[in-house]
Amino acid sequence: MRKNKVETNETINRLIEVARDYFTEHGYADSALEDIAKASGLTRGALYHHFKNKKGLFHVVLESVQKDVAERIEAEAAQSEELWEQLLLGCLAFVAAAVEPKNKRILLVDGPAVLGFETWRIMDEHNSMRLLKGQLQIMEEQGCLKQGSIEAMTHCISGALNEAALWIAQKPDYEQALADIKIIISNMLNGFRN
Repeated sequence: MRKNKVETNETINRLIEVARDYFTEHGYADSALEDIAKASGLTRGALYHHFKNKKGLFHVVLESVQKDVAERIEAEAAQSEELWEQLLLGCLAFVAAAVEPKNKRILLVDGPAVLGFETWRIMDEHNSMRLLKGQLQIMEEQGCLKQGSIEAMTHCISGALNEAALWIAQKPDYEQALADIKIIISNMLNGFRN
């Protein structure tokens, strides 16, 4: 029984990995389930056994991308012990991770379009926004922030970061755009400093 569960998890993880590559390279619309199944070494029926449809598979792939981005945010923020530096590093990590080729199309383009903005936003709230809100709550408790709603602050900063990522994704000079955004994000965050 346990062996079957391990094999099932391995199969699901392989499907997610292959599907992520397909969705990254071809986009949601041009990724065929038959191709994903074949590249995974499975039949289309086996794929349907684990995922209801292409949208269901994409949803799980987007969750995987969201979790990877959240892990990157945590890792980058943890490089400092200073609260403001943690906030800045985490925000910059989100933007940088969001525009990476392996994440950009799934996270910024197809995610909201395929699943709908509301579903995409809820997924974001469970990952990147959850981390941002947690950091802001700690900073509020330490007296680092101007008075205001943490909930509102979280949504405003998150919205700005998402727009920054979309802006960078369209720029031909990624490095320059990221450098420009770093200055703007730093200035924006300093506006919340107590």
